[in-house]
Amino acid sequence: MLALSTDSLNGYGLNRIFQFAKEAGYDGIDLAISERNFDSQNAQYIKSLSIQYGLPILAVQLLEATPKRIQDTVDLAKIVETKVIIIQPPRILNFKQTAWLKREVPKIRAKENISIALENAPDDLILGIIPKHAMNNLVEMKKFKHAAIDTTRIAIKRQDLIRVYKSLQKYLVHIHLSNVKGSKQYYLPEDGILPLESFLTKLSQDEFPGTISIKVNPKFLNAGDDEKLLKHLKDTKEFYEKFFIRPSFA
Repeated sequence: MLALSTDSLNGYGLNRIFQFAKEAGYDGIDLAISERNFDSQNAQYIKSLSIQYGLPILAVQLLEATPKRIQDTVDLAKIVETKVIIIQPPRILNFKQTAWLKREVPKIRAKENISIALENAPDDLILGIIPKHAMNNLVEMKKFKHAAIDTTRIAIKRQDLIRVYKSLQKYLVHIHLSNVKGSKQYYLPEDGILPLESFLTKLSQDEFPGTISIKVNPKFLNAGDDEKLLKHLKDTKEFYEKFFIRPSFA
């Protein structure tokens, strides 16, 4: 299924984001929870929008995966009826949080029947040499059992997208899809250095069961110009359909 990440339309209210996603023909919403956006934390309001526009919440994204925030997000997920929570790797020196995630998340998954998936970390360094995040490799992601990948982060790290996918395929529940073009990160999927055509075709061949979410920088969608924004959203959906819904091998 194809979701629109609310991060892609940061600056618009949730009601408008749902409206754009509905008009562009997306299957659902990938909700980014933000401390600065109270609407994104209001489960009943989100559920009302989901019902109003007929768009399910296909996943929620949590930036800071502290124990309290994870539990609050699980509670929200139950109300909005989603089964996937995407979390970010903890900071490299936050040993307590890292240990808690490894120890407690499997218990929460089992108790709540929900997927809590770890996303590949951005390419941030401390002093230019030390990775900023823990659990920041494919081995650790496999050990966590549930995984999500951000394609722009793969490009920035100069990793092979198909190889990363094959390595995590067994554990993969969610994909944030975007491209990189020159210095432009989180660019439109249909243009850039990543082989997203072959990636989507491979996902289709493998019958990927998770959600593919469009997560791009709002400026590349011409946010603020509703007509251009809507056209970009529709063009990106057509690109997805060409290679995932109607792959070239069919």
